[in-house]
Amino acid sequence: MSYVKPCLFLCMLAVLLMGCQEIVDDLAPSNNDKRPTVSLGSTGSEPGQLAPEFTVVDTRNNSYTLSDELLQADGVVLYFTMWCPICDSHMSHIRSHLLSDFPNVSFLTIDYVSGSVSASRAAQLANGYANFVVLVDSNQALLDVFKGGMGIIVVIDRDGTVQLNEDYKDGRKVRETLETLL
Repeated sequence: MSYVKPCLFLCMLAVLLMGCQEIVDDLAPSNNDKRPTVSLGSTGSEPGQLAPEFTVVDTRNNSYTLSDELLQADGVVLYFTMWCPICDSHMSHIRSHLLSDFPNVSFLTIDYVSGSVSASRAAQLANGYANFVVLVDSNQALLDVFKGGMGIIVVIDRDGTVQLNEDYKDGRKVRETLETLL
């Protein structure tokens, strides 16, 4: 009887390992970009594509149109937030490390979770971002168009071309991209 428990344990371990054969981490990933190839000049959210035009309101009911923003700035940065601690850390990093270095770039935060202007404004104030421009994506149109999500950052140059669309990490890639816009 003393051998039953070890045999059961080994059987369960074997079943577990056989079930996980398709779930294997790639311990030596290539450095290749696996995003789909895009046609330059086409409209879409991928780098190299022209950003789709949009008009939305911010938390103060001001209307924002991408083409109008691009007339006034060297570029536009869109950051998708759901007001979580990770988004807060990203936005705090953007505020302290990027905003002042790129004064001619329009930084726009997109709230795609609150659902209304008043709820978005309340979230903005509760999280300490009263001075940020927060666009209200109540129907999640921008989320869909830019394939946004928590922590996604999109950089659009003056010509309306998407230069970056990826998860925000430590801000280095965003800084490198913004430096090419100047």
